[in-house]
Amino acid sequence: MSLTPKTDRGTQTKEKLLLAAERVFADLGYQDASVAKITNHAGVGQGTFYLYFGSKLEIFEELVYDLNRRVRRAMSEGAASATNRIEREREGFKAFFKFTAEHPALYRIIRQAEFVSPKALKHHYSKIVEGYQEGIARAEEEGEIMDLDPEVASWMLMGIGELIGMRWVLWSEDGEVPDEVFENMMRFIEAGLQRGEK
Repeated sequence: MSLTPKTDRGTQTKEKLLLAAERVFADLGYQDASVAKITNHAGVGQGTFYLYFGSKLEIFEELVYDLNRRVRRAMSEGAASATNRIEREREGFKAFFKFTAEHPALYRIIRQAEFVSPKALKHHYSKIVEGYQEGIARAEEEGEIMDLDPEVASWMLMGIGELIGMRWVLWSEDGEVPDEVFENMMRFIEAGLQRGEK
């Protein structure tokens, strides 16, 4: 478990190491990354690294947890002003795609976690689904959307965002989801969630 810094300077140093790790793991992959490469990129000594992290694996796992916290916060903040479930989906996905455009390393690092730390991978997706399930269940109770299993719906919606983002954020030259792709995705989601006539 990584150390929680006791000073502002320590917090800044730890953040520098995490940002450096994000870049190094994304560029080189876990196997070719090293503590020396991370500390060199962060501009700190190797001894400083070990004040905060016990190993390369530990900083990798902490990075997965950190990226997860940041992407969930971005999505929550993006959807905060929405007044119904469809608007929350729209604004949450906009925030997700904006975050992934600014942090394309998210995809590369999460993919590596499957092999490097399956528990970190499971944590990443499970934490996103937890919040999603609550929102879907609440929207269903309030009659905003059709009757769905909130867990199944959450995994489906997360899968849509993950693969659309991978295709257009990670694999396109622009690094953005085009408006027409986003609107097609939202029409599909709205049709899937919409409460039909009984």
